[in-house]
Amino acid sequence: MVSDAAPKLATYTDLLALPEDVRAEVLGGEIVTSPAPLPKHSKAQRALGSFIGRPFDDDDGHGGPGGWWIFIEVDVQLGPHDVVRPDIAGWHRERLPDPGDRRPIDISPDWVCEILSPSTAVRDRVSKRDLYAKHAVGHYWIVDVEVRTLEAFEFADEKWVLVGSYDSTASVRIPPFTEVELAVGRLFLPHTEAAQEP
Repeated sequence: MVSDAAPKLATYTDLLALPEDVRAEVLGGEIVTSPAPLPKHSKAQRALGSFIGRPFDDDDGHGGPGGWWIFIEVDVQLGPHDVVRPDIAGWHRERLPDPGDRRPIDISPDWVCEILSPSTAVRDRVSKRDLYAKHAVGHYWIVDVEVRTLEAFEFADEKWVLVGSYDSTASVRIPPFTEVELAVGRLFLPHTEAAQEP
């Protein structure tokens, strides 16, 4: 006998039931998993967390522009069947006044950065990009550690608008963090001789 019952859509409760060492998200009601990041991915994530997080979060009231919370890999619930864990995400503090024990955070970020890896590149460029637009995330950055680039998008007029594409030679001020200059090359591990060979 064939059942006509619709498949059950996954929620945050299903994520909580997974083993703690499983890196997973819920996209469109489906649980998707990712492997642990490679060192080159982790380097870019940590560097951005420092170059953006330090002046806009850590130094709030201590000489930096401040005004933001910058978090690495926190659970963000965009809908009952969409729970993401961005590589880095940021919120204006007035929109998220008390984030300490919130899990998942149920307020859309003002900025998200995803760092591409072979297993997540299509998801980050298509599914999650569309999802972030649907929930009016203000800014979306995509860092590609393989080709050493950063793409920045701004959500305007109900669509993503490319602010700029930058390679590792660029030092730029990118919205929404134009108060500081970002040396894009510092996001990446140094070139090795093997990596420079054609």
